[in-house]
Amino acid sequence: MNNAVFFQFEADFVESLRCIPMQVRHKLDTCGVKLKLQHWHQFDDHDRHSLVDRPCDTRASIQDYRDRLRQLVQTRTGQYPKDLPIEDKPPWSHSEVIPADVLAEAARFDQAISIEQWRSLSELQRFALIKLSRPGHENRNFQPALIEFGLTESLGDLA
Repeated sequence: MNNAVFFQFEADFVESLRCIPMQVRHKLDTCGVKLKLQHWHQFDDHDRHSLVDRPCDTRASIQDYRDRLRQLVQTRTGQYPKDLPIEDKPPWSHSEVIPADVLAEAARFDQAISIEQWRSLSELQRFALIKLSRPGHENRNFQPALIEFGLTESLGDLA
């Protein structure tokens, strides 16, 4: 996994890739495929690593990733994954607007995220915070992400 970007808050499952890492989740939203965890669990190590390593950042590579992933799910599970709508300008691509869910989740921990801090984050970091702040999502990694991304000093700041 040469160019793979994993977050520290993912450390408990990165070695085995038993969960779908944020970088792959970002690619799924980019290519418009809904991959269920049960599908991910049907993949072998090679499959998972190839989805981590495969580029998904140009029109051609996005289509290639989508086609490869759909075929992989069909081969391993006997069914095709559902499609996701692809947003022209997804919220993580905007560095000028902090989504309300992110601000609300930060406020739950008495934290504020400034627009300067939001702008300093990579697109993948913004994506992770958006995903980790969604209502109904298990948000246990939101606090560790705030620390990892330099948005707060320590867990003591979040108490």
